[in-house]
Amino acid sequence: MSKNNTSQSIIDATYRLFATHGIEKTSLSMIAKEVGITKAAIYYYFPSKEALMDFLFDEIFADYYFSNYFSLDEYTKYNFAETLLADGLRMLPELDEEQTILRVLNEFILTVGRNEKYSQRLIAMQEDFLNGFSTLLKKGTELGVISKEKTEAKAHMLALLVDSISNFMLMGFELNYKDIWIEAVKSVIDINHT
Repeated sequence: MSKNNTSQSIIDATYRLFATHGIEKTSLSMIAKEVGITKAAIYYYFPSKEALMDFLFDEIFADYYFSNYFSLDEYTKYNFAETLLADGLRMLPELDEEQTILRVLNEFILTVGRNEKYSQRLIAMQEDFLNGFSTLLKKGTELGVISKEKTEAKAHMLALLVDSISNFMLMGFELNYKDIWIEAVKSVIDINHT
């Protein structure tokens, strides 16, 4: 097995094991056994379980920031609702494809959220979405497509919904998430001005 293949095998096995057993219960020995290498061989690629966790955290959350999904420059008076719908729908994970990632993401939130290093980064990401939706809806008020009434609450509702959908998917709820997002967007758009 080449160096790159071994590293990727370790990463893939870690995702599977973290999703199945949780972060705290997964050991480097378990990962080594899953990959078919020795525990000592893992240290060649990752000097510790924490280093492996750091790598996975960075990989999972690398693109998780508001502006990666919602580009404010693309929103106009004429496309605001459609763009908000489309951008939000792009965020919805495909459950079949991302079940393992959702479980590991949940593990990070539950387990390593108690770790100050990860906790602060998770809080910063959530604040980015809260602030991003606030800025976006303020732009909507300036364009005349969003009512100025309770704009901040509407922005926070969208941020909370984005965060909650993955949790409900992870718990196995088979809901029509697309329609839920559409109804949420309709509730913040000022129908009289669009």
